[in-house]
Amino acid sequence: MNLLLLEEADFIAADRVVLRDRRLVHMQDVHRAAVGDSLRVGRIGGLMGNAHLLRLEAAEAELHVSFDQPPPAKLPLTLLLALPRPKMLRRVLQTVAAMGVPKVVLLNSYRVEKSFWQTPFLEPDAVREQLILGLEQARDTVLPQIIIEKRFKPFVEDRLPAMTEGTLGLIGHPGDYPPCPRGLDESVTLAIGPEGGWIPYEVDLLTKAGLQPVQLGARILRVETAVTALLSRLF
Repeated sequence: MNLLLLEEADFIAADRVVLRDRRLVHMQDVHRAAVGDSLRVGRIGGLMGNAHLLRLEAAEAELHVSFDQPPPAKLPLTLLLALPRPKMLRRVLQTVAAMGVPKVVLLNSYRVEKSFWQTPFLEPDAVREQLILGLEQARDTVLPQIIIEKRFKPFVEDRLPAMTEGTLGLIGHPGDYPPCPRGLDESVTLAIGPEGGWIPYEVDLLTKAGLQPVQLGARILRVETAVTALLSRLF
């Protein structure tokens, strides 16, 4: 945890917070904080700054906080992601939050197992928990927007064209396609498929919606690896 993220419920005054949960444990066991220490903090959805530890007890800590730094800029990106398997979903959510993705559409695909949509990891509180972990890692305060689309065809045909308007639309997909571009400074809509990739029908629909397939080479990557590799290459 490189940033203590503060919720509205933590504040007992405009410049005072009390922590009693895992953040307190982290301060005690990892930071080994002592009264008088300074810590980096951020207000969810707001600014970052510093905290001065006023009181540290076994069950709670009180900090004086001030905020004067904006969070880092987000990537100019909308990520369309075929829903990964549940255990991988948690890691991917942390990754996209840490790398500064502002909007993620979790999308159905032919190769997405129906059981994946029943996972408790898709519950709003569970999704938020993983996003928070990513923000803490990267020192960011702004949660990505997560959109769930369980019907591939209606989303791609009816809503995706408007979403991709004015952006460079790309499909990460293995095959005889142009290499993924590097170091862009324009807005991008990027679609990454499930393990095994999109099926040809899905690639065709995505292409009709304004996206073009690109590849990273002959190797087939896990979804979590492909997300990191593609974002790093693009930006």
